[in-house]
Amino acid sequence: SAKTVGDTLTAKGVNWVWYAGAWKAAVTDGTQDPSLARSVIYNSAAGAANFQAHHQPFNYFTRFDPTTSTGQAERAAHLKDYTDLQSDIANGTLPPVVFYKPQGSLNQHPGYTDIMSGDAHIADVIAKLQASPQWKNMTIIVTYDENGGFWDHAAPPKADRWGPGTRLPTIIISPYAKKGYVDSTPYDTTSIIKFITRRFGLEQLPGARKVVSDLSNAFDLSQQ
Repeated sequence: SAKTVGDTLTAKGVNWVWYAGAWKAAVTDGTQDPSLARSVIYNSAAGAANFQAHHQPFNYFTRFDPTTSTGQAERAAHLKDYTDLQSDIANGTLPPVVFYKPQGSLNQHPGYTDIMSGDAHIADVIAKLQASPQWKNMTIIVTYDENGGFWDHAAPPKADRWGPGTRLPTIIISPYAKKGYVDSTPYDTTSIIKFITRRFGLEQLPGARKVVSDLSNAFDLSQQ
């Protein structure tokens, strides 16, 4: 029941969508008789989507309770499939804020997938976005969850008892991004939330770290 960035966006009248690879197939898979084996959710067999349910954060908030009519409406409006993302990109109908999580077989996670397939997939998504009629007003942030590896030669900065931890890759692709620039400003995952909050004038969420920036230094403000 905690407040999320989805809540603050909705409160401000800013539309948003969480797109997930294999979402529709996973919903069908997860609502069948519990005695039947799952073919999509946590299925790492060759050729399976291997949908990771715990990678879908909004799914666990009461606002999206599928047993209520309100929750069903919220899910239909904000929780969508990769096929919907492809259609919205091509049609130039992406909402102002988009989150996208690839299906498990394409998320580059060690142990059940590989690097190459994920790289090829995200390159294809970015190419589609750059060909979109909305590209001229777009910012793409490509990043990873948790740590970027088990070893880092640079000690992480001190923020609070939870981190930040070791560094992880983050790439900003945008007509407004500084060109050929490696940004050394201290950021963490909540910097993305802070960036969205600043861009749309949202209510600030308490989980965003005060000691990290909001990605602004990565952009050439003269291009705006």
